[in-house]
Amino acid sequence: MNLSVWETMEFHGRIYSIPKEVRRQRIDELLKVVELTDKRKALVKTLSGGMKRRLEIARGLLTRPTLLFLDEPTIGLDIYTRMNIWSYMKKVNKEGVTIFLTTHYMDEADQLSDTICIIDKGKIVTSGTSESLKNALGQDMIYLETNDDEKTAIIIKDMAEVKTITKSSSKGLVVSLNEEGAHLIPRIIEKIKNAGIEVESVNLKKPSLDDVFIHFTGRGLKEENQDQTSMPMMHGMDQMHGASH
Repeated sequence: MNLSVWETMEFHGRIYSIPKEVRRQRIDELLKVVELTDKRKALVKTLSGGMKRRLEIARGLLTRPTLLFLDEPTIGLDIYTRMNIWSYMKKVNKEGVTIFLTTHYMDEADQLSDTICIIDKGKIVTSGTSESLKNALGQDMIYLETNDDEKTAIIIKDMAEVKTITKSSSKGLVVSLNEEGAHLIPRIIEKIKNAGIEVESVNLKKPSLDDVFIHFTGRGLKEENQDQTSMPMMHGMDQMHGASH
């Protein structure tokens, strides 16, 4: 059928018997959210791929189901549109819609999820709130590169403040700490230099969901996306569980 954007939304709303007044209000609201208001009269077949994807998202949200599954709905969209969709999903979630959302965007999982699950090769490897997952890695993390990472790990692993030491997915070491690390960096650097090891770079930061992902799967998202047998990260809202591998 040669339907316009508005006619497609109207047709979809009628199929699900959404009352006319509610239907028209939601259509206007959603077209604004996905930035298709100025395309309401355009035929769907004339839209770009990105616009069609945004229309699909609007259609999915139109019916306000009790349980909604969204499979990477914002992939390829610009950050402004993504933020509009996030805001709308938060709104419908507060109104009682439980949402399962798969995503490879760690910031999206962090912003929206009540509960996150990370799946690796079909198995849940960890789950929890964003805060609990990040706190499990430690209070602070030091990204450390030296001319001898293996020896460096041996030297600092027995320090009381060091929780874990893992290899970075790119280069160097990731040192997870039991306490804030700003005052520890000078001690760690001194200990390494006294052993004749050259420090090439050091960076201190709080644990992120990217760190959680790498810690529990042993690889980064770029590697993940190249693995066709792996499953995407899924996060849930409203006490629902999600997963990522």
